[in-house]
Amino acid sequence: MIPVTCFKGKKVALFGLGGSGLSSALALKEGGAHVIVWDDAPARNDLARSKGLEARDLAELDWKGLSALVLSPGVPLTHPEPHWTVELAREAGVEVIGDIELFSRERALVCPDAPVICITGTNGKSTTTALTTHLLKSLGRDVQMGGNIGTPVFDLAPLAPHRHYVIECSSYQIDLAPGLAPTAGIHMNLSPDHLDRHGTMENYAGIKERLVAAARTAIVGVDDEMSAAIADRLEAAGHDVRRISGHQTQTHGVFARDGLLICADKGVETVIADLSRAPSLRGQHNAQNAAAACAALLALGVAPQELAAGLESFPGLKHRMQIIARHEGTLFINDSKATNADATAWALASYPRLYWIAGGKPKSGGIEPLGEFFPRIVRAYLIGEAAEEFARTLDGKVPYEISGTLDVAVQRAAADAALDPQAEKVIMLSPACASFDQYPNFEVRGDAFAESVRALLAVPEKTEDA
Repeated sequence: MIPVTCFKGKKVALFGLGGSGLSSALALKEGGAHVIVWDDAPARNDLARSKGLEARDLAELDWKGLSALVLSPGVPLTHPEPHWTVELAREAGVEVIGDIELFSRERALVCPDAPVICITGTNGKSTTTALTTHLLKSLGRDVQMGGNIGTPVFDLAPLAPHRHYVIECSSYQIDLAPGLAPTAGIHMNLSPDHLDRHGTMENYAGIKERLVAAARTAIVGVDDEMSAAIADRLEAAGHDVRRISGHQTQTHGVFARDGLLICADKGVETVIADLSRAPSLRGQHNAQNAAAACAALLALGVAPQELAAGLESFPGLKHRMQIIARHEGTLFINDSKATNADATAWALASYPRLYWIAGGKPKSGGIEPLGEFFPRIVRAYLIGEAAEEFARTLDGKVPYEISGTLDVAVQRAAADAALDPQAEKVIMLSPACASFDQYPNFEVRGDAFAESVRALLAVPEKTEDA
């Protein structure tokens, strides 16, 4: 645990006792704060009490005696309307902050030299966070990974000057972290998301921009117009900006070209790695992820030639273009995290010959936006509620069958692929749908796919790490 000592002897309110909220409350208590917590769920309040925390209704507090309100990232700060605790805090002149702000203040107080890399963006931030961590570990560095990727930041090892912290930050967390100041800040990309919580695309983009604007080195993806504009603004304001791209040549930053990952320093190019040797980083989107992670390590002083081995050994994230097995020229890939057409587009663009398993609980727009990738699909195997709708879209364009369930789809796809004489073919679960018709979440769906593949091939549970 990282204790929060910056509020020692002060009274702090905390609302929201999910994973990060409970972790923050315990860290504040460990650091000497008088923390009072509350949640709408009685079971969470009971859990907090069992851990020695004071849980009572914040509506009954004297707010003028508080030093801060710590708000869980899932609780609305501004839209669709401020949470009632936010209104009470503002009326009393109490600042409203979140877990990443607490971490930033504690680092500034007790260990300002600890390297911190923060990653945000609409897509790719989890893969980039995991890849950055993997690269640091491959170089023998002491590294901790947490934040929005799953491990609450205060559950990481205590702050130390030699210890690197790689933190994934959601827009919700950034909005509650005015003092965020990472060593390297990464912004990946922008597309419409979470507008119910931020009101407009401009507000959403502005929150993302804060992370890189506050960083010692700003690493900015430039493969979409709004993010490229962020890079331009920061550079014009005198920031140290490194541009990253999955396909566009840059003069100062890291980019991919002709399958090579290249570092550019004021126009001088150095090849970092051949991405064809990194099977878990296939596709233009993963090239941008690799560029971001490498740019962060370069900003910390790592030499370009030190990065290739780590890129090649990266196993990927579970459920995100995850290689489950390779059998007689066929790759089995779990991309269960692709719950909409935009996410599936990246997957379909990454391989030339696909046996595609798709379907589930449909989302608006269906798979019609994926038409440009249909020529890559040898056959589609449709499952779940969306099967009939997807069949109508594919009719006359892509051979398909309605398999109904995932295990049947895996068996049928494997049988067809076994008859395909082509050297490389891919059986891919990339559903373009939510999972809730047949599975509680995409993780369970992805695990079911992996189990079906392993049962079919009679292989032990082991993800290929290439």
